[in-house]
Amino acid sequence: MAGHNKWSKVKHIKAVADAKKGKIFSRLAKEITLAARSGGGDPDMNPRLRTILLKAREANMPSDNVERAIKKGTGELEGMTIEEITYEGYGPGGIAMIVQVATDNKNRAASEVRSTFSKHGGNLAQSGAVMFQFQHCGQFLIARENADEDTLMELAIEAGADDVKTSDEGYEILCPVSAYDKVAAALEEKGIKTESSELVYLPTSTTPVTDPNVARTFFKLQATLEDLDDVQNVFSNEEISDELAAQVQGG
Repeated sequence: MAGHNKWSKVKHIKAVADAKKGKIFSRLAKEITLAARSGGGDPDMNPRLRTILLKAREANMPSDNVERAIKKGTGELEGMTIEEITYEGYGPGGIAMIVQVATDNKNRAASEVRSTFSKHGGNLAQSGAVMFQFQHCGQFLIARENADEDTLMELAIEAGADDVKTSDEGYEILCPVSAYDKVAAALEEKGIKTESSELVYLPTSTTPVTDPNVARTFFKLQATLEDLDDVQNVFSNEEISDELAAQVQGG
């Protein structure tokens, strides 16, 4: 989004979350259930769960919702079985896209994702057709005022991070998926607040978009996918300038 300005994307995600608290709570509940199912309901023994609980707290998710989601994951409460599925596709202009879904109904999820792509100038692709254009990794974004560069660099590399990048707005830590929990725990222990902490698919190559109609259709596709109840995350490799993004989004 917007020339791959990571901070613009985070602000966009937060704005969506603020506008749709019910959706963000549903999304977090599924993440909590999946984390508890795979690693147990004790956050002290389950780093993935601990990280998601921090997100839930920042989103002011009610504690009853959190407890219920954990118990569904551990089997203490009966609930529908949630499955994780990753779809690959192409948006308008050949933009490569990855859509992560958590659903209790695979047929419904597949139908909704496929229909959304086709209605907005895109199409689903076979497994592997898009994935090679992305790097699956952990990403942490930290505002400049929340950390000292030297301290952050030392802490992150020691915890297993591959790289710490700096910009005017702050720092970006990238790490292997296998080191994500350790880096998250190290930041938490030092009390360093993150603007975003996610397992992401970062594009290794981008698709330039200069046509306003293509940009407008892409943003509509992205927003519609994000609105689907089963969709957790949408990643893409578009390269759109901030100016064009503002123009077509009315910003």
